[in-house]
Amino acid sequence: MSIVPTILLIGIFIVLLIMRAPITFALAVSSMVTAIYLEIPLMAVLLQMVKGVDSFSLMAIPFFILAGEIMSQGGIATRLIKFANVIVGRMRGGLAQVNILSSMFFGGISGSAIADTASIGAMMIPMMEKSGYDKDYSVGITVTSACQGVIIPPSHNMIIYAVAAGGVSVGKLFLGGMIPGILLGVALMIAAYIIAVIKKYPKGNKISFKEALKITRDASLGLFTAVIIIGGVISGVFTATESSAVACLYAFIITFFVYKEIPLKQMNHILMKALTTLAMVIGLLAASNAFGWLMAYLRIPAMITDSLLSISQNKIVLLLLINLILLVLGCIMDMAPLIMITTPILLPIAISLGMDPIHFGVMMVLNLAVGLCTPPVGAALFVGCSIGKIKIEDVTKSMLPFYSIMVIVLLLVTFIPQIVLFIPNLLM
Repeated sequence: MSIVPTILLIGIFIVLLIMRAPITFALAVSSMVTAIYLEIPLMAVLLQMVKGVDSFSLMAIPFFILAGEIMSQGGIATRLIKFANVIVGRMRGGLAQVNILSSMFFGGISGSAIADTASIGAMMIPMMEKSGYDKDYSVGITVTSACQGVIIPPSHNMIIYAVAAGGVSVGKLFLGGMIPGILLGVALMIAAYIIAVIKKYPKGNKISFKEALKITRDASLGLFTAVIIIGGVISGVFTATESSAVACLYAFIITFFVYKEIPLKQMNHILMKALTTLAMVIGLLAASNAFGWLMAYLRIPAMITDSLLSISQNKIVLLLLINLILLVLGCIMDMAPLIMITTPILLPIAISLGMDPIHFGVMMVLNLAVGLCTPPVGAALFVGCSIGKIKIEDVTKSMLPFYSIMVIVLLLVTFIPQIVLFIPNLLM
């Protein structure tokens, strides 16, 4: 490994991050400067950027993003909240339970923690405050529960991992995320209930049987989107990419011709918003692939692998170290580039320890989901604080119990492989 180009690649990237440059810019600039120093043609770097997004599996991402945008603006979030309220609203601290459960449902449609926070949070945070919940608690529970969206299928980040890992089955990754996602939701609900009892948060109102049936019928149309995606992949009728296109078409029909809460002309705004999100994701993936290619060229992954294996040969110690590295990196970098950069480094170590690539992928995505709600760059945390009009430092303290829950679930997923592998092995 050459010392100077390695320092250039990593150093420029870190300096640009400290200067608050966009992460796509930081990855691209550090890659190009290093390539110039190594006398590698810039065209080779650009080709790696193109290669990073030239994948059939990645075609699912724009459809999932568009489907999520259509459903979030077309009334599905409101219906999911009402449906969750039917199930858990009467409990002590019922609105917190509704928040978590509706995030679980919405995550099965959008696959995005940011979309989840924005859609569910915009309604639940003001509603919780009005009912007597503390603002920091309302924002905290919204942000942490939204992170279920990146684990419960369909997940954009699972697709990115599948590409970074060299073609791992997207269908198996989707199925592998089901139990961990539900486990995280249940664990957060238990913690929320305990806090609600201690702080004496209110119970929700009773809902009549007739009204409950109507709410369930309305919500089921939106929830059927997730059934299309998962059912199509499991049955073999669709690939993940094809199911995303079908789900997008279904979301369009349900939103504009069944729910009819927004006019058809609103589609222009939805397309622009989806395009903006997609441009950021694709830009990150392209720049991350070039950065990762140069890391491989400089043999940085091999050096890190040797360093980790020299610390210990113990599987438990190494898995704890991998999780610690990802947790720290997740606090300072976005999820998508981290998956692209760290998968080629850490996956070989995990495989050498006898870990299934599907198991490792779900563990990695769950780990990095914690980073979405931790400062200083937690995207979901920023969105939640913006909606709640509260400072990040004021929310972080109230989120400590939920951080603890997420870490406990992460450790369970890490050391009990069947939590991830049971459903994929059963159905696929």
